[in-house]
Amino acid sequence: MTLYYSLVFALLVFEMAVFMALIVPMPFTVKSKLFTFISESPIIAKLQYGMKITFIFILILFIDSVNRVYRVQVELAQAKYQGGGVAAVAGSERMEVQARKFYSQRNMYLCGFTLFLSLILNRTYVMILDVLRLEAEVKQYKGEKGGNSKTTQKLNEAGNAGEISGLREELRKRDRDIEVLKKQAGGLSDEYARLGDQFHVSDGTPKKDK
Repeated sequence: MTLYYSLVFALLVFEMAVFMALIVPMPFTVKSKLFTFISESPIIAKLQYGMKITFIFILILFIDSVNRVYRVQVELAQAKYQGGGVAAVAGSERMEVQARKFYSQRNMYLCGFTLFLSLILNRTYVMILDVLRLEAEVKQYKGEKGGNSKTTQKLNEAGNAGEISGLREELRKRDRDIEVLKKQAGGLSDEYARLGDQFHVSDGTPKKDK
């Protein structure tokens, strides 16, 4: 197994461990604090962004493995058509083709299950957040411990934490752009005033006192 497919396998094992951690029964207070921390942590947000890029590369590997499986199937079909059966293919060549078919299918299944499990993890995470939010609202209505409005608000914000962090980053970029535009506008204003003074001097028109 090559290095990148070994990394894909390690990622698959990590996803399985995360999935098991998500479905482990825990008290409501502990689970709500844990999911609130996960949603509000900037480190987790950066990790999720890096994982999205990683899954794009895994999707490319999945498409490549599907293409390899298709080409191997075409070679086997051509060998059967030309020789009248698989037995017509030489032993070493047949072994080589079968090995390529096995490795291509293994890589396809590995990448496919990794991508599929990532979708399951994302959906499971959203569903658990919804369940925690509804449970907090029920506890709030019943007046039970742990069902306060602060917990409900945090759980509501946790579901949109990724969007909020993205909007905050976008606002910071807009603020930086506005500062740059202000500096450019100030420079243009000074340059305009300087050129205006030069024009008045060269034209012989006296400057008006402000």
